[in-house]
Amino acid sequence: MSEEGSSLWAFSLSVYANAAVQAECLDLQDRHGNDVNLLLFCAHVGAVHCAVLSDTEIRQAASIVGEWQNSIVKRLREARRALKPFATDLSPILSSAATLRTGVKAMELKAERIEQMMLEAWATVRIDTWPRAQPAGAVAANIHALFAMCGGSAQRAELPDQLVAAALAVAC
Repeated sequence: MSEEGSSLWAFSLSVYANAAVQAECLDLQDRHGNDVNLLLFCAHVGAVHCAVLSDTEIRQAASIVGEWQNSIVKRLREARRALKPFATDLSPILSSAATLRTGVKAMELKAERIEQMMLEAWATVRIDTWPRAQPAGAVAANIHALFAMCGGSAQRAELPDQLVAAALAVAC
C-alpha cells in the first residue's frame, strides 16, 4: 500500500479537517483512550465500503497497530505536548523549541500515516468477506464495537455525531 494511493488517508484528511470532528476525536482519545486512527478506520470502512466489522475484527485491527500506536505514535504525541510550553514561552529558547516541536509534530503525523497504511493493508485482503449494511448503520456499528473493545468509560461514550456526519458526507 503506497502512501499516495491510500483511500483511508485521503478520507481521514477530509473528515478530520472539520474542527468539530477533531474536538470529538481528541476528546474520545484523551478521556477514553480511543485511538483516533482506529476511529477513522471504523468510520471509513463503514461509510466508504458499507462494511460492518465484528468484535473479533476490531480486536485484530487494534492488535495490528497496537505496538506501533503505543511505542511510536503516543510517544511522539507526548513529546509534542511536552514541548508546547517551551515553544510558547518568551524565553531565549523559544525559536529552537518551536522548531523542534514542529519537527516532532511532522514525525507524529508521518507515524499516524504509517499506522493507517498498516490498517488499510490489513483490511484490503479481508474487506470482501465483511457483511454489508447501510453506511450510517455500518459506521455506528463499527464505532460501537470499537468502544466495547476499549472497555471502561469508552463503552459508555456517546456516538461521535460529528465524525459520523463528516464520514458520511465525505463518502458520498
